[in-house]
Amino acid sequence: MKMKLTTAVWFAGLASIICISFASSKTNSAKSKSIQEGEKPVIVLVHGAFADGSSWNKVIPILQKKGYKTIAVQNPLTSLDDDVAFTTRAIAEVPGKVVLVGHSYGGVVITQAGNNEKVASLVYTSAYAPDEGQSIEDIEKDAHEVKKIPNVPGLTDPLITDGFIRLKDEAVINHFAQDLPESEARLIAAGQGRFNVSCIKAKVSNPAWKNKPSFFVVAENDHIISPEIERQAAKRIGAITFSVPSSHVAMLAQPEKVAEVIMRAAR
Repeated sequence: MKMKLTTAVWFAGLASIICISFASSKTNSAKSKSIQEGEKPVIVLVHGAFADGSSWNKVIPILQKKGYKTIAVQNPLTSLDDDVAFTTRAIAEVPGKVVLVGHSYGGVVITQAGNNEKVASLVYTSAYAPDEGQSIEDIEKDAHEVKKIPNVPGLTDPLITDGFIRLKDEAVINHFAQDLPESEARLIAAGQGRFNVSCIKAKVSNPAWKNKPSFFVVAENDHIISPEIERQAAKRIGAITFSVPSSHVAMLAQPEKVAEVIMRAAR
């Protein structure tokens, strides 16, 4: 009998707490909305091919120290649609505005996913920024076959298995992350994501940069995407552009400078 009484009291107390919480949330909804509107945007970081979310491990602590919540998306690299879906789910977790940052192929992803109404601005880091109906393959052909921009050596001899591409360890050390200590480059090589060949041919349907403020970090020593392709892309999309003396992985080689560009976009 005593246990039944105690249980009844416990449930009565819980009901009271729920009622009080519900009433409080209703009376404070306007105040909460005001607080959210004044908060800093969340930084959503999108990695590129041959990579994963750890690409941002040097940038994240800098942003967090400045009070920015960050999310590093773990895209599967199985198709552009899949990667856009993963990025969109990360954006959906955020209650307020987002600064969407893409590295390399991640620039293609944010160009499509950035149309989400929560996205306030875009940051391209040594990245592709396709136009409507354009793919990575289209960009590279136009650059090297039409505009005669010299090729860079990083992608000359990749490994392809069952339609997925990865880089040889030597390519990562000498061309993907050539300005990092070899021990770091070998970690990147060991943890690289397998990149489906379909992503190279996938076309963007609605470029977000046409309607969102854009920023661009050009990696001047990039051996994966020609720096000239990056410069021309930045100019074409009207981005505020910054150049860094970096390999393709600017966010690992120059994390402070990349973080500063991201925070500028956030402001």
